[in-house]
Amino acid sequence: MVKLHIRMRNFIFKNKLKIIFCIIGATGGFLYWKFVGCESGTCPIKSVWYWSTLWGAAMGYLTGDLIAGMIKKRKKRKDGERTI
Repeated sequence: MVKLHIRMRNFIFKNKLKIIFCIIGATGGFLYWKFVGCESGTCPIKSVWYWSTLWGAAMGYLTGDLIAGMIKKRKKRKDGERTI
């Protein structure tokens, strides 16, 4: 049985780009709430700090996943060209 810290380290290493973009997105969402926000409180996403932070984290994760997929496809295509 593989120890938990080894599995966690492997998970972080495998998904580091997604995690980095998730943190950047969460920070961006919080800063958006802080400096732009919604004064009246009627905006569903921007009215409370944690909603905009979660929304930013989700957008960051999706962006990181998209970029990681593009990088993986590019590497796979390059490896395919080298074997021919």
